[in-house]
Amino acid sequence: MEKKVVSTPKAPAAIGPYSQAIIAGGFLFTSGQVPFIPETGELVTGDITAAAERVFQNLKAVLEEAGTSFDKVVKTTCFMADMNDFAAVNAVYAKYFTKDMPARSAVQVARLPKDALVEIELIAAI
Repeated sequence: MEKKVVSTPKAPAAIGPYSQAIIAGGFLFTSGQVPFIPETGELVTGDITAAAERVFQNLKAVLEEAGTSFDKVVKTTCFMADMNDFAAVNAVYAKYFTKDMPARSAVQVARLPKDALVEIELIAAI
């Protein structure tokens, strides 16, 4: 099986030994995106709605670079520092997924990279 690395300057650069995303077997597998602003490297903090929106903007950039879109997402995993933020994250999520919803897992975690409030990864058909 061949795999292709996906990288775009419109999403935050990897801060470790990983890729923004990989295409393999007809699917795109993204790394988790936290709410970094690609142009500045600054982390969106304090406002979960703004943080979630930034995460989805980053994911959109990776999807577009790979030639796919939110309409072709089949699975998401949402990691939150506080499950009390679920409703706010879900409200942003619903703006990007409006029909044929992907499968999803949503979990609270003890800590996220750089103490981010939210991280989301996804799998999309190409």
